[in-house]
Amino acid sequence: MDTNFIKKAELCHQVINKTRPLEGDMLKQVRDFFRISTTWSSNALEGNTLTISETKVLLEDGITVGGKSLRETLEAYGHSHAYDYMFSLIDEKTILESDIKELHRLFYSGISESKAGVYRTVRVVITGSSYPVCAPDKIGQEIKYLCDWIEKERNNYDPITFAAELHRRFIFIHPFEDGNGRTARLLMNTALIQKGYLPCVISPYIRNDYIQALEGAHAEPEKFIRFIAEAELETEKDFIRALGLEMPELKSI
Repeated sequence: MDTNFIKKAELCHQVINKTRPLEGDMLKQVRDFFRISTTWSSNALEGNTLTISETKVLLEDGITVGGKSLRETLEAYGHSHAYDYMFSLIDEKTILESDIKELHRLFYSGISESKAGVYRTVRVVITGSSYPVCAPDKIGQEIKYLCDWIEKERNNYDPITFAAELHRRFIFIHPFEDGNGRTARLLMNTALIQKGYLPCVISPYIRNDYIQALEGAHAEPEKFIRFIAEAELETEKDFIRALGLEMPELKSI
């Protein structure tokens, strides 16, 4: 697998970490900085039409946006609540099944209380995909397998590869009726921040690349890992610019 983007992301991570590790004031800056961008981008990837500015006004000022649906508003609030829970797990060493359910519950409870944090009982078909997802009666067992993998194998991967693999494995199970993509990205980012990395922002402007990389990961997982590594690298570069730090030399890698 081409590891150049992972190596570049590691260099940027070191620049950020040398300035101030992900703790104290830096942790608060990171949490505040990424609340709006991750909420906006993750929802926009799923078709939510709130702009990043509208998301900011909604979450920071509590002002609803005219012409937007109630569901879009609830998705923004829900993701923000799940985001807070994600950061509450930053000092944990693992990710439990209860965390998976709670992230989905917090995101989805405003949309459907009865389905929030509850595994689906019906079969679903993913539009545009050539691959089936887990049958309803297999979900509980597959999630347990996933959590066992997290517990036993995490230290055998670099943080970015592990986060991408967690996203991929979870989304292929597709345990909830709706909200799986957003939960997958929250889980991925939980894994990243637990290792001191920044949350990965996947821009909705590259949505087609994201979908294609995820679909292709059924046959070639390394392509999705490369996609996530590149997205994490771009996230880190944006944060380095925001802090006014010197960008590391990346061209030679």
